Formats: sequence, C-alpha cells, structure tokens
Amino acid sequence: MTNRTTRQRAALLEGLAGCQDFVSAQELHALLTANGTRIGLTTVYRALRDLEASGGVDVIRDDSGERLYRQRPDDGHQHYLVCRACGHSRPVDSEVVEEWADRITATTGFAAVEHTVELSGICTDCQPRRPHPAEGPVKRGLPPCPWESARPAGRDRTRSCVS
Repeated sequence: MTNRTTRQRAALLEGLAGCQDFVSAQELHALLTANGTRIGLTTVYRALRDLEASGGVDVIRDDSGERLYRQRPDDGHQHYLVCRACGHSRPVDSEVVEEWADRITATTGFAAVEHTVELSGICTDCQPRRPHPAEGPVKRGLPPCPWESARPAGRDRTRSCVS
C-alpha cells in the first residue's frame, strides 16, 4: 500500500483480517460499509491492488474469474485448497511447489518468476453423507457469518468471517 495510511485503509486492513476465507472487493466493500465505515468501492479496489503489489494479500480467481483476496500471513506466500460449494479455504503445505518453482527459475535463467497453483474441492461440511438410521436427518451448515447481512445480493457462496 502507499505510505499514507488513511482511516479507510486502516478499516480495510482490519476488515480483511477479520475474514478467514477469500473475499471479493465488492463483498469487502459491503462488509465495511455495513459496519459504518465510509469508503468508496474504488478505494477498496485501489487498496487491494496496492496490497497485492506489496505482497500483503494472496489472490485467487473464482469460477467466474473474479479476483478474491485474503490477507497474507506473516510467514509469506501460501497456497490454498478452496471449497467449490461454500468458498471455505485452508492453507496447504506447498513446500514442494515452492522448491519446484525455485528450481525452474534457476535452470531457465528467468527472473522475477511468479506462479499460481489453485486447488479446489468439496469440503467435509459440504459433502453429502448418509446418516446412520439412529442419527436422524442430516443437519449441515456453518454458523452464519456475522457480516452475512452485508453480503451483496446474488452471491451464493458462503464465506467465513470471525467476529
């Protein structure tokens, strides 16, 4: 991000830190404004672009090609396994991928090599399961996101946010 930290950018960083999973710029904007932060959508896009350039966020694309953001942990770049049904994400061990990328960089003479590895599947909570007859009907689902009411209409993926 730029050297100038504004009230809006500080709120954006706090809001992004509160999301456990990837979030779109529009979702983040809706979440922030629902919590009373006055911030424009253009400011959200600009701040996320700055964070991406500085290595402050990890970015993936969803099925429609929309960019989704997640605050990058202090220990650096990670790869994630993302549920195609609910959007839940979890970091995965990717040491082998990083070693491979370093090897390719060293052997080809290329510089500033970047890579993208996207893994997706269906998480345990979203997988259909047959209940044992003694268990009764299956009850699934995650607890509602505290920002759920701020989610823009039309988004069918559930994202987890911490309170």
